[in-house]
Parts: sequence; C-alpha cells; structure tokens
Amino acid sequence: MKKDIKNKNLIFSVIVEKDKDGYFAECRGLQGCYTQGKTYEEVMKNIREVIGLHIEDRIERGDFIASSSGQSDVSLTTFSLAVPCHVS
Repeated sequence: MKKDIKNKNLIFSVIVEKDKDGYFAECRGLQGCYTQGKTYEEVMKNIREVIGLHIEDRIERGDFIASSSGQSDVSLTTFSLAVPCHVS
C-alpha cells in the first residue's frame, strides 16, 4: 500500500545583506544554508533552493525536521548613536 504524502509549511528566517558584489542570504536555523546572487530576486530564489535541498537531504537520511516555531523570534532594528568627532 502506498503512503500518502502531505506537505507541511515551515517558516524559516532568512537574513539578506547587500554588498558591492550583490546580495548574500543565510538561513541560520539550518546549518550550511547560505547563498549569493546579483539581485535580491536571484538571492531569494537561490536561498529557497538551498533550503529545499537541505530539507530533502535530511528527510532522506531520516533526520528530524524542526518545527517552524521559534523561527520568527528574529527582529531587526536600527538606532542612532551620537559619537564625538573632531571638527576642523
């Protein structure tokens, strides 16, 4: 008898940084999941693929896939800090 396969949606936090060469993306919740791209769209496509391959590999090895809970505990903020500087 064939098993029914159901999909489960997991949410992963991804950090995307822009530099002079393009974009870098990292999913810290999954060790080794990082990539780069010339555009934001390209790096997002690439990180989805990397995460998908990582999950597939873990499923094939019978590893436990962590629940998405706790993944949204990431926040990003900016602040202003006055620092002394010399004015000539």
